[in-house]
Amino acid sequence: MDKETFDSYVEAGRIAAQALEYGRKLIKVGASMLEVTEAIEKKIVELGGDFAFPPQISLNDIAAHYCAGFDDKTVFKEGDVAKLDVGVQIDGFVGDTACTVILGNDEKLKLLAEASREALNSALKIIKPGVRLNEIGKTIHAEITKRGFAPVRNLSGHGLAQFIIHDKPSIPNFDTGSDEVLEEDQVIAIEPFASTGAGVIYESSNPTIYSLEDTRPVRSPMTREVLKDLEKYNGLPFAHRWLVKKHGIGKTSFALRELKALGVLHEFPPLPDKAHGIVSQAEHTIIVRDKPVITTLLD
Repeated sequence: MDKETFDSYVEAGRIAAQALEYGRKLIKVGASMLEVTEAIEKKIVELGGDFAFPPQISLNDIAAHYCAGFDDKTVFKEGDVAKLDVGVQIDGFVGDTACTVILGNDEKLKLLAEASREALNSALKIIKPGVRLNEIGKTIHAEITKRGFAPVRNLSGHGLAQFIIHDKPSIPNFDTGSDEVLEEDQVIAIEPFASTGAGVIYESSNPTIYSLEDTRPVRSPMTREVLKDLEKYNGLPFAHRWLVKKHGIGKTSFALRELKALGVLHEFPPLPDKAHGIVSQAEHTIIVRDKPVITTLLD
């Protein structure tokens, strides 16, 4: 890894960490999810970053991929479990980080948040070149299950690359038996999820996050206009709300329908627990070395 790439990863991680901490403090009973999300977006830009993906706040049984829509009326309430997931990129190099905010004093929910957080911390202690992926999964599994919860088995950490937020390798949250090992200077996100339910998620409906996977000629002038904006994201995910703000709901909906019909639009629907158990999350981005560099660790 050259110095320029390293510095970009570190800067992206620094901004992501600051934006996460800023957003975490805004998530309070009575606050608007939409307003909090847009405040985090504004903070990322103020700090000099760009979006690796839209900031997401997934509540309760939804593990991930919920992003406030342009007309979202959600207000945080007592007892909510909010997963805040922030991704920042500098020249396409990504910092990806997440935390769980418990609104209230429920001891079981506090333990649930501790489970994912301590699973992450324990995994970070063993990261170095040559470590097998199944050892990471085994470590995460042990921390979550000893507190009485289930790791989410069909969500995992992942590699990161330039303009790619889900690259190889897949970092499991349980022992998969994989003999694959970490390599020097790989960039990975470790992302334990703990659940009070099934520990298995499914894709629901009504996505508000998309990515453009390919470009093809389109017939409609309206779609061509929207497509020009989408190409600027270089394949990274974007929020439906961002398009509505610029193009309006009618043009946005028409363009996304046409792009979906062409097979070039990828949807990221919300991911609830199959048994609707409550889910917690924690995440850091790491450059794999003998002394690993945790880019999203707040100073």
